[in-house]
Amino acid sequence: MSYRIGITNDAIEPDGSSVHGDLALGELEAAGIVWSVIDAHPDSDDDLADLDAVYSLGHRGFDAAVLASAPRLRHIARFGAGYDTIDLDACSDAGVIVTNTPDAIRRPLALAALTLVLAVTHNLVQKHSIVVDDRWEDRGRWRGTATDGSTVAIVGFGSVGAELASMLLGAGFSVVGVNRRGSSPDADRLGIPIVPLDEGLTADVVVLCASLNASTKGMIGPAELAKMKPSAAIVNVGRGALIDQKALTMALQNGTIRAAGLDVFDPEPPAADDPLLHLENVTLAPHALCWTADYTRAVVTSANEAMITASRGGVPATVLNPRALDHERWRELAAVSGR
Repeated sequence: MSYRIGITNDAIEPDGSSVHGDLALGELEAAGIVWSVIDAHPDSDDDLADLDAVYSLGHRGFDAAVLASAPRLRHIARFGAGYDTIDLDACSDAGVIVTNTPDAIRRPLALAALTLVLAVTHNLVQKHSIVVDDRWEDRGRWRGTATDGSTVAIVGFGSVGAELASMLLGAGFSVVGVNRRGSSPDADRLGIPIVPLDEGLTADVVVLCASLNASTKGMIGPAELAKMKPSAAIVNVGRGALIDQKALTMALQNGTIRAAGLDVFDPEPPAADDPLLHLENVTLAPHALCWTADYTRAVVTSANEAMITASRGGVPATVLNPRALDHERWRELAAVSGR
């Protein structure tokens, strides 16, 4: 029986072409894998019945009810790092492993965050508009803020945060980190203090790199924005729902904070009439700022390696829920593939 993978159609066409670039699907085919495109937002989960794996290019949800419709499923491979729509406990209970590509996305996402930090400190978008609109007399209004010695707080200080911190230190910024553990070997190596969120909010730029879960959803709301400096900016490359978007819009409108740089929104895409889109003190990207040729190559290599390994009964290096490996279902399916 063929090993079958369904690829969610968030970012792929029926012929296998993708907005991300070349997904190297020929590598899967060469490994004996049969792929097809499935709906990212289906009316039912019947399309999962004959699949051994799902290659998630977006945000299709997987919980216990969905997994009950997928008796053959053993692997959900996430393109990228985020997995907030996948219930890891439910997958572990069902013997379904979940993988992502954290190492592949680390540097591209850190570079995207650095791009937004520099854009909001230099008022890049506003200066672009000045040239386009022939308003050179406005140059002084958008002079830019201090950078040397200015403090950037990285909220969600993990691997991406550490990569970003190294870049920021090299550019002359001071950096502090915020994470749930209150410590980080990478922060220790870089000489960066890990501080509580309230202290991090007093920085000149606050960068959100946190993953989205029940404890981080809406972590930046009216109270948190009120603790920031009027001269400060916030950058979000994590998930849109980390921020109360209405509260952010109000804070930008009334001068509670100076600026925002956003690559993510809640919802996505935002409504065309969302007032956030029409503010002059925002720099926006369509959840794609890190999409470079390097990003695609690294993520595709990691994801394909995980899918091919699992199809042969092996354990991919990037399993998020190792408890699934002890499940009888995984062991049986893996044994069949490994013969």
